[in-house]
Amino acid sequence: MHRFTRYRLAKGQGLAVTALFLGLGLGTVQAGGSGDSTPQVTGKLGSPSATTTIPGNQLPAPAPKFGGVIKETVDGSKAWWPPRVVPPKGAPNVLLIQIDDSGFGTSSTFGGVIPSPTLDKLAASGLRYTAMHNAALCSPTRAATISGRNHHTMGFGVIAEASTGFPGYDANITPDRATVGRILKDNGFATSWFGKNHNTPGWVTTDVGPFDQWPSGYGFEYFYGFPVGETNQWTPYLFRNHTAIFP
Repeated sequence: MHRFTRYRLAKGQGLAVTALFLGLGLGTVQAGGSGDSTPQVTGKLGSPSATTTIPGNQLPAPAPKFGGVIKETVDGSKAWWPPRVVPPKGAPNVLLIQIDDSGFGTSSTFGGVIPSPTLDKLAASGLRYTAMHNAALCSPTRAATISGRNHHTMGFGVIAEASTGFPGYDANITPDRATVGRILKDNGFATSWFGKNHNTPGWVTTDVGPFDQWPSGYGFEYFYGFPVGETNQWTPYLFRNHTAIFP
């Protein structure tokens, strides 16, 4: 059983996170915040443009109670729109990078032979994960990275093409196993996924879906990349969201 780092937005805590994962896990994290869970509201509550933060202790956040007035006629009635959930002021951008076929012995950040000054700088300003393990394959490691769970728990004991239809090996990420994309999205962040997506099973990699096992189903609102294990560097098999765009 491998151990993987869990990612969560603590209640009332502002997090500054920059995390990079090189196949098995290099990361830097800075955390801080006042611990104040009082909602931060912008605009006038009830107006379509109003926003609010949430404590984050329940996701998705419960719908707010209607704050307007409903009479038998329009006269005396008052419209009220629920505020849009947004991150707290000063919230950071959160970046996760996974590079396949790389490990601790590759970059200079962990004593490797390849000079990696940018990664060195990022790691020097935060933490280095030395107890994070990979799963020796891209799909399982990615499933663990985006969730903080064991790859078997996420249905990825093997890569998507080798799924067997048995628990832990069916390439099916169920809604109760939320990814970092889902957690951030429910906290009001805009989320996206770029590059390789080797977690969507081949039998749903079509223009007509279903899309619950695509990045959008994992909580990433925008996807630009290729939903396969490998592609041509010069004529990549590219999708934008759910639509094939090249070649």
